[in-house]
Amino acid sequence: MKPKQRQAAILEYLQRHGKTAVEALAEHFSTTGTTIRKDLTLLEEEGEVIRTYGGVVLSRDDGDQPIDRKTHINAEKKRQIAYAAIKLINDGDSLIFDAGSTVLQMVPHLAQFNNITVMTNSLHIVNALVELDNDQTILMPGGTYRKKSASFHGSLAESAFQQFSFDKLFIGADGVDLNAGVTTFNEVHNVSKAMCEAASHIVLLVDSSKFGRKSPNVVCELGVVDTLITDKGINPDYLAALQAKGTRIILVGDTDE
Repeated sequence: MKPKQRQAAILEYLQRHGKTAVEALAEHFSTTGTTIRKDLTLLEEEGEVIRTYGGVVLSRDDGDQPIDRKTHINAEKKRQIAYAAIKLINDGDSLIFDAGSTVLQMVPHLAQFNNITVMTNSLHIVNALVELDNDQTILMPGGTYRKKSASFHGSLAESAFQQFSFDKLFIGADGVDLNAGVTTFNEVHNVSKAMCEAASHIVLLVDSSKFGRKSPNVVCELGVVDTLITDKGINPDYLAALQAKGTRIILVGDTDE
């Protein structure tokens, strides 16, 4: 595992488990205490963690990590989820892609489609789309640029999505709660709501670690999600509850041990 991947995974681990000893992290990641301490020093310099007596904790509990770091968290599961999502697309579709790290993994597979329209508020996704050699139309809203997520938000972005209607929306989340619904740490989440309102079919892409988390801002209720794609590590109770709501669920990968 490369250092940046391990550092992203350390943040994911701390988000799940809270205060953790250095020795426990070294054992979990099958590396030395010296290597973990170097990782923690870098993360502390970046303001991500706080070293405490006997361990380390996240410096904040908002979980709103930069998009470049999110890309490395549960990367293989995200690739599998993205590959399953691609199978829902047809030539001629009009699509919305949100700025999530899982949705970003879909972009290279779009080269196989023609006459598609993609609207996104993600600068990373636009940059990846222009590299494809296929027949596509790319739409991007204006708005206020948010560096952490490399995406555009605000009233201009929201009104831009309101001007169109799309076949499908592919959207990620920071948390999925049975009562609260689809949630995000991103305080400028209204653009995600505008995306949901503009799409005929909403596809939610989340790895199994997101279930049971409730982030501060609600994007939409689970009842409006048409298709959910996640990995087989999902808690069976959550799976049963979601199936009872009538949501179409696509599972990828292997069951976590």
